[in-house]
Amino acid sequence: MLYFKHYAGALLLLVMVTGLISCRQEEPPLQKVLEVRNLSDLATTEYHITKIVKASDDKTWYKLGDRKILMSVEAVLKAGIDLSKLQPEDVIIDGKNITLNLPAPKLISLNLPPSGIKVEYQEIGALRDPFDNAARDALLAQAEKQIRRDIAATGIFTETENNTRTLITGFLQHAGYNNITIRFSPQTPLP
Repeated sequence: MLYFKHYAGALLLLVMVTGLISCRQEEPPLQKVLEVRNLSDLATTEYHITKIVKASDDKTWYKLGDRKILMSVEAVLKAGIDLSKLQPEDVIIDGKNITLNLPAPKLISLNLPPSGIKVEYQEIGALRDPFDNAARDALLAQAEKQIRRDIAATGIFTETENNTRTLITGFLQHAGYNNITIRFSPQTPLP
């Protein structure tokens, strides 16, 4: 009789749990995948780049003496994917197979921290004023412009694709997908 009570209790518990599960609406697989849009900008790569900038204005005829400066500027670049652009048509689900068409990697941030800006060399003639903050800021703007222009050559976008592919693949494997294909839109030139 004791065996029957345990069996009946287990059976009742199983019926209740089954009823709760069947009453709970299962979220469609597409909606589960599209939840990654909530991450918005997913930064997967960080580079530290040092840029050397120099200035010399000793060719001005009305100023006597030379004035030269050489600065090193460390830039911190973060690249990733804008997952908020992921649309339902970018996700193809066929059972346990999934294909994602993600947007191209983009530069999320470029930071020039003050601690990474150093004057490496400076030569000021006796009759010249030192470089003021406005001149140094102009050099920093020049360094940032050069970094932005040459960013594709660093390989940061290729590494971002690889890192994003690894991260998203792990997420999708955890969600139960076996065959995962991830594609990226072509890279557009930076402005």
